[in-house]
Amino acid sequence: MANLNIRIDNNLKRDAEAIFSDLGISLSAATTMFLKQVVRTNGIPFELKADPFYSAENQARLITAKERMESTGGTSHELIEVSDD
Repeated sequence: MANLNIRIDNNLKRDAEAIFSDLGISLSAATTMFLKQVVRTNGIPFELKADPFYSAENQARLITAKERMESTGGTSHELIEVSDD
């Protein structure tokens, strides 16, 4: 057996452990399951996707909508970024 040491956010670890506990498995078992799937599929066993909100196409659409709104008397405001933490 080998040891794997990783650094993760405390809240992420706590939340993941709670879910795995509900499933009746440990964080170690879940990590082993993930790594086995990586080997079986020869890649990450789920689709990785960027948030479509930030795509170039959507940003262009938002700029066009903002310009249209401002040209018809609407008012725009800056977005406030909120952390998911």
